[in-house]
Amino acid sequence: MKRKAVKKELKQAIRDWKKEGATSTNTLLLVILAILLPPLAVGIYEGGLTSRFWISLLLTLLFYLPGLIYALIVILE
Repeated sequence: MKRKAVKKELKQAIRDWKKEGATSTNTLLLVILAILLPPLAVGIYEGGLTSRFWISLLLTLLFYLPGLIYALIVILE
């Protein structure tokens, strides 16, 4: 019985590890996109045209660097 429990916990740990790997890959792709187009990355991360998207767009239009920093803060929070 103990062997089954260990096997079950090991399978659950592998599933959790795979989920974390996919999340880190998505985050990496969003960071790359944020470097290229900060408002687009924020829009994809937020799932639509939210207030964070508009703030990012405004900051990017005023000057690129604040928009980039804001997008990275939103994505990596």
